[in-house]
Amino acid sequence: MGQALDAMRSNPRDWRIDDLLVVARQFNIECRDNGGSHHVFGFQNVEMDVTVPAHRPIKPAYIRQFLMLVDAVKELKK
Repeated sequence: MGQALDAMRSNPRDWRIDDLLVVARQFNIECRDNGGSHHVFGFQNVEMDVTVPAHRPIKPAYIRQFLMLVDAVKELKK
């Protein structure tokens, strides 16, 4: 589980939406996909939602935002 996060932190380039979905499942982060070109990640009691375009490659800025959400979820679960 930590390997993917470490890899994303060290190199936020060339990730696919499927990679983010795997990490999201590991942390019970919800993903809304209304059939459009974006996925919205969120978690109950975390005010931050992260909208990520589903096309490849995902830009590093979106990966960094996703990692911030994961960190907020990890902090909440402590």
